[in-house]
Amino acid sequence: MYTKYFGFNEKPFTLTPNPRFIFLSKNHKEAFAHLLYGINNHYGFIELTGEVGTGKTTVLRTLLGQLQDESYRTALIFSPCLTGIELLRSINTEFGLDSKSDYANELLAELNRFLLAETAAGRTVVLVIDEAQNLEPDVLEQVRLISNLETENDKLIQIILAGQPELEVLLGRPDLRQLNQRIAVRYKLCSLGMNETSSYLRQRMEVAGDTGGVSFSSSAITWIYLCTRGVPRLINILCDRALLIAMATNVAGSQPALLFAQCGNSLPIPRADGSLRSL
Repeated sequence: MYTKYFGFNEKPFTLTPNPRFIFLSKNHKEAFAHLLYGINNHYGFIELTGEVGTGKTTVLRTLLGQLQDESYRTALIFSPCLTGIELLRSINTEFGLDSKSDYANELLAELNRFLLAETAAGRTVVLVIDEAQNLEPDVLEQVRLISNLETENDKLIQIILAGQPELEVLLGRPDLRQLNQRIAVRYKLCSLGMNETSSYLRQRMEVAGDTGGVSFSSSAITWIYLCTRGVPRLINILCDRALLIAMATNVAGSQPALLFAQCGNSLPIPRADGSLRSL
């Protein structure tokens, strides 16, 4: 498509989370630091929340990439719309354990043996559950029971619950107060500011092999920020469309009017109350 036209090696504004393109704003760096702090200090439960498109999954994948050495064993559960038994099976499967049993106690016993062996070997076991706001309360209670696998001195598994702001509401339920009280580290991702939006655009184009074939003027960057409110996923959607139209109309630079036109009626823009509207 437009990659060759503008001199890129690949598309700079894709929707697929790619750690190579990660842009660590001040907020994202703090989130990353909180996750590492909770894991390395064995706090047990860690919560990461953020609006749709703010970069939670990218941060998590980058974190897991950082933990790929002999000191850690990690697992990522990305589709948690599961029953308690299905979740336990998925966890055991991700860690390479037997997951055939239909009984929670047998699956937990298998997981416990694994955790004790890894702890004895000096390794930290990390479980990441993304989109955790979709878990049913009884399944979250099963997650709490997993955290009961511990020694007298230490938590055997570090569990990161990541999700949209609805996760905070879910955990605030009275019947989940035991789990909520165990979460020792919490962080909420925010969208990018105006200056960070400019840096985000530049960084993504550089990673994609920018040769100077396209540029965003300061007024265009302002429009991008106003249209997307600094939400990275919306920035990617808007800029991808703008570059496509710029190629089709033979425009080297993306101007505000062109960018605004690309918002159209299909780009969801977050309102102050968190709901979405279209321009």
